[in-house]
Amino acid sequence: MFPEYRDLITQLKTTDHHFVNLFDRHNELDQKIKNMEAHIVGGTHEEIETLKKEKLHLKDQLYVILRKAAAADSAA
Repeated sequence: MFPEYRDLITQLKTTDHHFVNLFDRHNELDQKIKNMEAHIVGGTHEEIETLKKEKLHLKDQLYVILRKAAAADSAA
């Protein structure tokens, strides 16, 4: 996710508690979705779609944080 921000992600994971929470939740949802789609864990199509929407919302939030942090770094 966001390879162009790899260094910034590493930095934010050590300095921004909110970012870490969003990042970890996104990864948890990603794994849960994969497990449901592989039928390792039970889940309906609707449940999977709901989780995918939540994951996308988290990704959008992470992207906003990354863009703001990148802009702040380039302005400094």
